[in-house]
Amino acid sequence: MTSKAEAAKPSPAPGARTECDVVILGSGLAGSITGAILARNGADVALIDAGHHPRFAVGESQNPQLVEWLHILAVRYDVPEIKHLLDINAVTENIGPHHGRKQSFGFVTHRPGREPDPREATLFVIPKMLTEATHMFRQDTDSYYLNVAAKYGCTVRQDWRATDLDLDDEGVTVTGANGEVFRARYLIDASGFRSPLAQKLDLREKPSRLKHHARSMFTHYVGIKPYDDVCNYPEALRAPAESPFHGGTLHHLIERGWFWIIPFDNHKDSRNPVCSVGLTMDERLYPRDTTITPDEEFHRFLDQYPAVKRQFEGAHRVREWVSADRIQYSSKQTVGDRWCLMSHAAGFVDPLYSRGLSNTFEVVDALAWRLLDALKDDDFSAGRFEYVERLEQGLLDYNDKIVNSSYISFSHFRLWNAVFRVWACFTTPATMRLLRARQDYLLDGRDDRHFKDMEKAAYPGLWWPESHNFKHLLDLTAETCEKYEAGEIDGDKAADIVFEAIRDCESVNTPFGWKDDEDHRFYRATTPTMVRFMWWANTRAPAEMRDLGRAMVTGVVKSALRGRKVT
Repeated sequence: MTSKAEAAKPSPAPGARTECDVVILGSGLAGSITGAILARNGADVALIDAGHHPRFAVGESQNPQLVEWLHILAVRYDVPEIKHLLDINAVTENIGPHHGRKQSFGFVTHRPGREPDPREATLFVIPKMLTEATHMFRQDTDSYYLNVAAKYGCTVRQDWRATDLDLDDEGVTVTGANGEVFRARYLIDASGFRSPLAQKLDLREKPSRLKHHARSMFTHYVGIKPYDDVCNYPEALRAPAESPFHGGTLHHLIERGWFWIIPFDNHKDSRNPVCSVGLTMDERLYPRDTTITPDEEFHRFLDQYPAVKRQFEGAHRVREWVSADRIQYSSKQTVGDRWCLMSHAAGFVDPLYSRGLSNTFEVVDALAWRLLDALKDDDFSAGRFEYVERLEQGLLDYNDKIVNSSYISFSHFRLWNAVFRVWACFTTPATMRLLRARQDYLLDGRDDRHFKDMEKAAYPGLWWPESHNFKHLLDLTAETCEKYEAGEIDGDKAADIVFEAIRDCESVNTPFGWKDDEDHRFYRATTPTMVRFMWWANTRAPAEMRDLGRAMVTGVVKSALRGRKVT
């Protein structure tokens, strides 16, 4: 491996040949942050992209696990700029005032031609102890991290289209349309659906094993009204004033589909009037009509749902629609000798629950330390990256289970309410396990075993991968929803089964209200709630939860005694 100074080479002339350690295809957040990590730690990296920045991208909404994975990457690989994505204040200060806050996940059920029933809405407000997350204005964040990668020494090529990939026992050759050649020891494809590597090696599953089906259309608007201002709900049934729907990502649920509303103007310091808008729906129920424009199709949907339509009165688009047929895809294999299909190049399920970037950066962490070791050992065999393969396939499969179950349940609110709880109730422990590992890493003199121990979990890709109880509950939920879909049981029976399983699952925490009556629909963890939760987690919870609770308390105490903040 070369030093950072050696890696910062001037651009060679077209037709030249450049030797490097790693070539990364794709300079979105995944490719650029991976490049920054590798270059910061001594690798000679070429970061190449067929397009250029700034550019439109979706994947704008964070979740708590994503924020903690970013924090882990920042401290584990000594790239402090990654911390600039950790919360809305850091993003605004370091990247710019164009981003929104992600205070919550809100869900509202709609039926054609009717006003929504306010009792058919759910809301999960992210506990502040986990994060004050962000709606990322991706043209700004992605440009910023491309420059961070360049700062650490990555050789950057934009508007550089790879026309040929050649893999052999000694390395990888990537040839561009301009004749320039990169010769590398390892190839990472972080380009997404149109992966050159997946095409070259015929890696796509045909058909995909994923059960979920959906197509999507999305764009940016200005002038979108906050749903809280147009919903006409009685005061007693509104979202809490301190946690409005407009404070986070809003999902308008329809039968086997949903609209997303992701505002960038909902933070006090934002200067961005734009709102991300999308519609994702099962293409088997809503086949694409190629005789009409995306604008016409979107407004046909709006015309069916009066409360959603009111949000768009006076609003207008600021860019063209992106409209895609079925967006689910998967790969037979994601790692091989000298190559890796990273995250969205390997597969994709759905933007529901904002898991895309969380999954991506879990893969980045698993790949980065292995690749840095491989560069030292000069051993790039697929076997040493076997965990990355299991992780990527698991992330697809478990996400497919919860998303497919959710789409099935959208048309029956009681069942949806139960499925929503299955997803949301494990968000906190899933984040706590990451926080515990980072805490222990810093308190124990940056001992990397704390991160490597997380990979010993039974179910890689599950968002709480050590939990047998969670795995059982998710499997039962998926099985029950599929029986409802097949007509073997009705929606109320399916809801009864899932609600009973939630009540019987000892790892589902009681202080947040997940086991409460069905009329409990808004979940907001105040400071007293968090105190009750930590007491439960340390005293009455099962062992898998008690371990997390006690570790968090111990870490806080140790940090205080040492007079240092765990950051």
